[in-house]
Amino acid sequence: MIEEGSKSSKAMVEKRQLFMEMRAQNFDVIRLSTYRTACKLRFVQKRCNLHLVDVWNMIEAFRDNGLSTLDHNAEINVSRLETILSSIFYQLNKRLPTTHQINVDQSIGLLLNFIVATYDSEGHGKLTVFAMKAMLATMCGGKILDKLRYIFSQISDSNGVMIFAKFDQFLREVLKLPTAVFEGPSFGYTEHSVRTCFPQQKILLNTFLDVLMADPPPQCLVWLPLMHRLANVENVFHPVECSYCQSESMMGFRYRCQQCHGYQLCQSCFWRGHASGPHSNQHQMKEHSSWKSPAKKLSHAISKSLGCMPIGEPPHPVFPEAAERPQDLVHTSTLESPSRLDEEHRLIARYAARLAAEASNSTQCPPTDLSFNFDANKQQRQLIAELENKNREILQEIQRLRLEHEQASQPTPEKAQQNPTLLAELRLLRHRKDELERRMSALQESRRELMVQLEGLMRLLKDEEQKQATQTGGSPHSSPSHSAGCTMPMPIRSTSAGSTPTHTPQDCLAGVGDDVLDAFSQGVPRNLRNDLLVAADSITNTMSSLVKELHSVDDGLEEEEEHMRNGRDKVSSLKHSGKRHSTPSY
Repeated sequence: MIEEGSKSSKAMVEKRQLFMEMRAQNFDVIRLSTYRTACKLRFVQKRCNLHLVDVWNMIEAFRDNGLSTLDHNAEINVSRLETILSSIFYQLNKRLPTTHQINVDQSIGLLLNFIVATYDSEGHGKLTVFAMKAMLATMCGGKILDKLRYIFSQISDSNGVMIFAKFDQFLREVLKLPTAVFEGPSFGYTEHSVRTCFPQQKILLNTFLDVLMADPPPQCLVWLPLMHRLANVENVFHPVECSYCQSESMMGFRYRCQQCHGYQLCQSCFWRGHASGPHSNQHQMKEHSSWKSPAKKLSHAISKSLGCMPIGEPPHPVFPEAAERPQDLVHTSTLESPSRLDEEHRLIARYAARLAAEASNSTQCPPTDLSFNFDANKQQRQLIAELENKNREILQEIQRLRLEHEQASQPTPEKAQQNPTLLAELRLLRHRKDELERRMSALQESRRELMVQLEGLMRLLKDEEQKQATQTGGSPHSSPSHSAGCTMPMPIRSTSAGSTPTHTPQDCLAGVGDDVLDAFSQGVPRNLRNDLLVAADSITNTMSSLVKELHSVDDGLEEEEEHMRNGRDKVSSLKHSGKRHSTPSY
């Protein structure tokens, strides 16, 4: 009795541990419910090490544990759920390097208690297969596009059309996640959630992706893409000072006010609603997830003004309308596909599963077949032992190649002096790029000043024409050149109140370019429209040529850096080739 009481108290402590740690993060000070929910679920994801499990590894785990053949409404008990989570995290540790191994038992305990608290709050000890798939596919790592494709394969029919009842079931299950982190009032399930997402009748895969990946997405799921954006910007650095906390740099999101010039906030200040000076929380803010240098911003703005911007890519690729079976989903990225080492682990696991299945079937066979089954099982055990020995040899070889690669990649004085000419040219190109950026900034400032001067000249010209038209009789069509006795220019009124200047327009144009001086050289001002257009075209052409020259310098830098990386890539390619030759295929 004492032992059972200690186990129950320990389970209660483990059940509360994750929520106590989440409360210690003080996420409730975030004023916006969308960011608050996304931050809480991201914390649960990282604390349970689910961010290390890709969605494709999760799908493979579902297949290996026989969940792909079960009905969505079938129920599994907590003990089987714990077995499934154990296989997921033990396979994860096999993929991770030895220096980054996770605590499997702790991850299983935290995630198991969170799932039970979310989907079995009444303590029945069971949950449906669909609820577990929806939760793990949503909370694991990977791209949101791949997750939504898998979810659509679970809620569509054989013709690739979404079943509204299954999507409604998916919303019921996935919206229990915000409720579990105490955000149910903002993102709880309602009976109208399905129709607010899809008012139309026939929904195919591309329409499903368009709606859920739109900006903004449906209100009930607005936290899902934000959670993925949080994961992508956690290590993004912005060399900008926060206008409120005066921090000299920012990590994560950066927010720029659309009304206050140059007013920027870090994500901590924006989430907490801090404001200073004329800025208000009611002002519209733009979220930035990356940092661009002033030169790149200027190049982008000029290219956009000249119509040179490339057409934006769609939010997701267009998939065929034919239905995709869950077991036929393929990983489209070769960089993220399972390695040969993972395939060998899965091969061993399949052999073991087949051995266990045949062993269970052997109990139902007649006694005359016992000797045959025993011999077959013995051969299979020998084969598994051979495969495990080969696997250990491969792991040792991989470790040896990794150590050699690390030793070869360490910089030495001899490597640094291999090509001093190339390094000198690279430094020269960087210096030239810096000069071009400074020159571009100076030209933009000159352009701004010139436009201000031209605007003032246009006002002076308009006032002079109206004044001379008034003196010639008030006719708007009369020209100053047809008025007798008006060969001398009239004084121009100053823009400052209470002053009466006595100088002529030519005196006001001291220090201005020849185009403007020619416009007033005849004594009678002419229309400056063509001169202004010529000056503006000249400025635009100059800035465009500077952008092209800056891009050419960037291309030269990339070619030089690619040439320097080729030498380092040779060592890596040799190591990978050695790895391929040492890995047997089956």
